[in-house]
Amino acid sequence: MTSLEAEPAAAAVIFGDTIDQARRFTNALAEHGEERGLIGPLELPRLWTRHVLNSAVVAPLFTGRVGDVGSGAGLPGIALAIARPDVEWVLIEPMERRTVWLAEQVDTLGLTNVEIVRSRGEEWSGAGTLDMVTARAVSALKTLLPWTAPLVRSGGELVLLKGANAQNEISAATKQLRAHRVTDARVEVVGADLLDEPTRVIRAFVRA
Repeated sequence: MTSLEAEPAAAAVIFGDTIDQARRFTNALAEHGEERGLIGPLELPRLWTRHVLNSAVVAPLFTGRVGDVGSGAGLPGIALAIARPDVEWVLIEPMERRTVWLAEQVDTLGLTNVEIVRSRGEEWSGAGTLDMVTARAVSALKTLLPWTAPLVRSGGELVLLKGANAQNEISAATKQLRAHRVTDARVEVVGADLLDEPTRVIRAFVRA
């Protein structure tokens, strides 16, 4: 049986005063994540670095009311809500068992800045109301744009967590970017000074 990765030193830097909540969330994922179909069986040795910190390191990029489309296990949504208690988070997830998990974590951790919505992103009634939208490990950019861009107000921003192929995803999504009035799409690397594997994000604006 694999064991949970030891807490990296960067965790305390990234979470600051909310590190205890981050520890509780990570331990809950380690204990129940596999049995509840939230994480794979091989994730424990890299749960902190590959998932929790990979998500939370981008927290400084957000402001206002932010949607997380396909929130799943709470990566990035719960991790970000812990790291940024001053931001309002809307976790949008269609699967009931996952929304149950998210609600449990919000309650257990005492998070007062989180709203949970059981819906697909493209079906949510709050289209056009969010300042920013994020997503992690959901789909390629050209597929993700119709699910995310309509949720953002004019002038709002997409901050999508991506892998090494991020720039190619932008190149492949030219048609979808234009169709959804998404401009200035670019790749940024976050956390290179904190993590051995920093997080790549695609940032872009949604115009009227």
